[in-house]
Amino acid sequence: MLREKQNYSNGPGIKSGCQWRLLPHDFPRWPTVYWYFRKWRIDGTWERVNRALRERLRVRLKRDPQPSAGVVDSQSVKSTAVGGEERGYDGGKKVKGRKRHLLVDTEGFVLKAKIHSAKVMDYEGIKTLLRRANERFPRLRHLWLDAGYRGEDKGADWVEKALGWTVELVERPKKPAPEEVLMRWAREWAKEGVAVDWRKLLPPKGFVVLPRRWVVERTLSWIDQNRRMSKDYERLCASGEAFVYACMIRLMTRRLARV
Repeated sequence: MLREKQNYSNGPGIKSGCQWRLLPHDFPRWPTVYWYFRKWRIDGTWERVNRALRERLRVRLKRDPQPSAGVVDSQSVKSTAVGGEERGYDGGKKVKGRKRHLLVDTEGFVLKAKIHSAKVMDYEGIKTLLRRANERFPRLRHLWLDAGYRGEDKGADWVEKALGWTVELVERPKKPAPEEVLMRWAREWAKEGVAVDWRKLLPPKGFVVLPRRWVVERTLSWIDQNRRMSKDYERLCASGEAFVYACMIRLMTRRLARV
């Protein structure tokens, strides 16, 4: 049965990105494949298979099947002209479409996926993502979040109060002082005969690998390697969530074959 589900997870063209009606001829008729995809989406089969493979892979890696810590982040993706529910505009990322909100373990395997409008702020979207999370993941006690989840009774504060978990905000390095102040400070030291390069005091520019944050960023990269996930092509948010699980099923099945 698991092999059958893996074949159907490859069937919708996750990797190649083909449409339902353009499935290869060696597959059943596209309405049949879509019927199974829809059925497994509604009854939660995609999420259950993802959970079963994740727990088995964690055991292979000599980890407890149930994680004790996780990382949360979101990704704004453009939508298409297909239409559908919950579309919006992310003013921070300048993206019109939806957000993929993920909870992953410290290995980067998806624990929970939630897709919603891009206009929903991260500190509000996490409430939907973590609904009943303490029941589904009884060992989970700690989360790493970015600065977008800061706020009173929102984001990190909500997690600590509602779920009783500890939260650590991982932020980019900040400037110790404005550049003008650093330049003035360097000139004063130069008068004392001490050469100081004030530019070395500034945080690095561009992409910076942040502790723990890179884990969920890598997971988003794994998902983006599938052409079907380059944008949000789905009418329903639930279909997009099912495809996230299908992507991870494909990845973890290959991992289990190698480990």
